[in-house]
This record gives sequence, C-alpha cells and structure tokens, in this order.
Amino acid sequence: MNNYLTVASIIFCIGALGVITRKNLIVVFMSLELMFNAANLGFVAASNYLNLISGDIFVIFIIVVAAAEAAIALGIAIAFYREKGTLDIDRANELKN
Repeated sequence: MNNYLTVASIIFCIGALGVITRKNLIVVFMSLELMFNAANLGFVAASNYLNLISGDIFVIFIIVVAAAEAAIALGIAIAFYREKGTLDIDRANELKN
C-alpha cells in the first residue's frame, strides 16, 4: 500500500504544481484531472488494503464529478477563447466588465 500511496502523492504534487505555475486554462484543467486521479488511486489502494467497498464508491463519485467538471470547463474555455482570443488565465479578470 505504501508504494501506491507514494505514487498517488507524487502525482498529486505534480498536479498541484501544474495548477499553481501554469497560465494556460487547458493545462490547469489537465492538472486538476491529475489531482483527481491521484485521489482515486489513494482511495482504491486504501479500500483494497482494508477490504472495504466505500473507497470504490468514492472513486465512482470522483469520476462523475471529474466528467462534469471537464464538460463545464471545456464550455468555459471555448467561451473565454471566443471572447478574448487567448486561454491565458491572467486575462480572466477582464471578464468582470
């Protein structure tokens, strides 16, 4: 279980680093998906180790939330690109007007 949790924490840290450092909206959403998948790996490892089904239920819930997030994020990204002509997050504060 330690190996799985180590890999999950490394993947989560890579995703968090991508969210913090990147300015492209698509890359930020991909980094969020990495973080979701790292949490899924941790839940599956823990539920397998403890012989519980609840971790698998959390994984299904996270996959549903990630799919909805991806659909909404793609719509926001397309609308943002049509409005501003770029996917640079720094220009998102211009949408307030």
